[in-house]
Amino acid sequence: MSDGLRLDSLLLALLIALSAGFTLALGSDFASLATFQSIAFQLPELGLLSLAMMVAMLSGGIDLSIVAIANLAALAAATALVGFGPNPAGLWLGPLLGLAVAALAGAVNGGLVAWSGLSPILATLSTMTLYGGAALGLSRGGVVAGFPPAILWLGNGSVAGVPAPLVVFAAAALAVGVVLSATPFGVAVRMIGSNERAVRYAGVDTASVILRVYLLSGVLAGVAGLVMLARFNSAKAGSGDSYLLLTILAAVLGGVDPSGGRGRTTSLILALLVLQVIASGFNLLEVSAYLTLVTWGAVLLAVIARPALARAFLRRPETST
Repeated sequence: MSDGLRLDSLLLALLIALSAGFTLALGSDFASLATFQSIAFQLPELGLLSLAMMVAMLSGGIDLSIVAIANLAALAAATALVGFGPNPAGLWLGPLLGLAVAALAGAVNGGLVAWSGLSPILATLSTMTLYGGAALGLSRGGVVAGFPPAILWLGNGSVAGVPAPLVVFAAAALAVGVVLSATPFGVAVRMIGSNERAVRYAGVDTASVILRVYLLSGVLAGVAGLVMLARFNSAKAGSGDSYLLLTILAAVLGGVDPSGGRGRTTSLILALLVLQVIASGFNLLEVSAYLTLVTWGAVLLAVIARPALARAFLRRPETST
């Protein structure tokens, strides 16, 4: 069994065990349609941001600006939507403006990483501050709210009984999975994450690939921003700041190698479900949010330590009799 399938099996077993444990503890309060609908509405925004983080990490980098990009894109779209008022053109131009801003922000990140010589962590830490400041300036520190019902449907509606945000996330995850596993670009991203110098010597334009990596990451963050705008009927600077570390947690828990080159969307989705089930179960148990964070960290450490512990166990010398 490959490492990816082995991790999927482990995460699936953990998900089943957690669901069973919370069902025993909470009964129908957990095993209910309301709980699963809550998970289905809450998971997509973190899921989209985690996809953005995964794409950057696969290339051997990281994107610390994804939440700032999401907020900036949401505010750009919100400003346009409010400015257009009842004009139907705003329903299209607002989201398109938001995605354009996100794509531009991602391209700036990619350009800095590819050509400035800055490390990804320093480049995106700098732009995180820049985009956060731009969002504050655009909103003047306030909240932009009051959007048409057609926009709110994206965050609160459903398609054949399936929450619309979940449909958006599923479509994005499928697209990213196909791009990363079945296109030359995806192969190049993984190769750069494994050994960028060797890929460059092989004649691949690594700078162009890295630029597109952060462009894709920015667009995914922009989509997350639009979903958050629609779900909460508001946009503001600093919204969802706590998601940043959670995206890294979800990516690493889902088997994305922090050094780059390895990671699967299926494992990321399972990791997101594990984290969301823990959060929902603890919320119903009225457990402190701090304990939820501790538990998330403990689960991550267990998954990270498992291969090392397994190797140590297998290498343990047999005692003589």
